[in-house]
Amino acid sequence: MFEGESNGDYKAPNILQRILSLFKNIRPGADLTRFQLPATFNVPKSHLQCYGESVYCINKDLLTICNQCESPLERFTSVVAWSISTARPTIFGSAPFNSVLGETHHVSSGNLNVLLEQRVTQVSHHPPVSALHATNEKENIELIWCQHPVAKFYGTSVEAEVHGKRQLKLHKYKETYEMNSPKLLIRFLPVPGTEWVGNVRIKCHENGLEAELCFRGGSLLGRRGRAIKGKIFESLSMQTLYEIDGHWDRAVSVKDMQKGKRRVIFDAKEILYGLKTPIVKDSQAVWPSESAAVWAEVSQGILNQEWEKARDAKKSVEEEQRKLLRERESAGETWVPKHFNLTQSKERGWDCSPIQERVPPAPIVVPL
Repeated sequence: MFEGESNGDYKAPNILQRILSLFKNIRPGADLTRFQLPATFNVPKSHLQCYGESVYCINKDLLTICNQCESPLERFTSVVAWSISTARPTIFGSAPFNSVLGETHHVSSGNLNVLLEQRVTQVSHHPPVSALHATNEKENIELIWCQHPVAKFYGTSVEAEVHGKRQLKLHKYKETYEMNSPKLLIRFLPVPGTEWVGNVRIKCHENGLEAELCFRGGSLLGRRGRAIKGKIFESLSMQTLYEIDGHWDRAVSVKDMQKGKRRVIFDAKEILYGLKTPIVKDSQAVWPSESAAVWAEVSQGILNQEWEKARDAKKSVEEEQRKLLRERESAGETWVPKHFNLTQSKERGWDCSPIQERVPPAPIVVPL
């Protein structure tokens, strides 16, 4: 759940003590990949939905702006601004559902069609891997992401490191921008809060530009932290062209190192607040694997604060997944994704490639 996002009547409960009680038997450094939260800790959506929302839930079409910039430097700067926009402020104490095997999420926002698929489930013997493919045929833009989060408990905090590669392709210019994701830090003590931390590198081989971003935590300052600093520079000469400074949940600016002028490239209030909830345009075309369909009863129970109903519905979804897993193992079958080819190597980890060249329009749309 993002701060400032509209999501019906959902309200995050005050649950710090209950969170701490959940972790009392977990050793520091433990892998939380398969850790299951009770429904009272969940927001009414899955991880796959939240992953997709970072792309399609936005008040300003930053991707089209990237594609309309004439100079390589201005395109790169716009890509940096868009990349920052995908790091969304989250609400402490609330987490999405763990997406299940084969779960999909298909949404259209304007000309951008987005499709995600979940590689594995939390009840299997493999880590979760999510694949994303998005295309805008009008602007000839394409996104291909592969995400593999690993969460660990450190006594007073949980840190989720997001492995995987993110690619933004501006086919009009034959440019591919590669980038990684910052880590999500959930801090319990001394001041509860959530924030993005760590280093992000953005690189485009075709125009010879790179960016280094450092997401800095607030430590004891809580919300007053969330700073971001960095630079845009030439790969060969290492010459810094722009310095980057600001706060990823407020505003970020760049300073031209030659002219000394500073300008804002990202304004969170303008871009991320008051976001609209996607609506179902064609219910008959929604796949059974769609996130909103898989978690419909659980989400409704949470929204109505009917916790027993939500708990039972969530248990039913998880038990169904265990049943399907046993059936596959008994038959000697291996689940194969429908929309992506996924590969794994020791050097590169998980990688994905979409089966279809273009993502079709979705039955779920973001209102204009």
